[in-house]
Amino acid sequence: MRHRNKGKILDREKAPREALLRNLAASVILYEKIKTTQAKAKAVRPLVEKAITVGKKPTLAARRQLLAFFYTEHPVKKILEVLGPRYGTRPGGYTRIVKLAPRKNDGAEMVNIELV
Repeated sequence: MRHRNKGKILDREKAPREALLRNLAASVILYEKIKTTQAKAKAVRPLVEKAITVGKKPTLAARRQLLAFFYTEHPVKKILEVLGPRYGTRPGGYTRIVKLAPRKNDGAEMVNIELV
């Protein structure tokens, strides 16, 4: 039973799963639209939303909090300089998940996750 267990496991151990989600979140922020499976998109959506919410206030504390999460400086810079001002007045809901056709080889549900 999964009582009180949040989050998706994605058939990975803890460290590879965290690395996958951090890299997916960075890709969504840098490219603003990526194609992935539905399970991964649903797992990464809250991370992207929280990162953009933190980046709406361009303070040193926000920069350090984002640097602690992302592996490189590039997504942090884009959040603070581009996405923070863009979504300054928006109260949330920065991402959209659009369903695509299933993947050919294994039939996995594919989606585009993009910034609104």
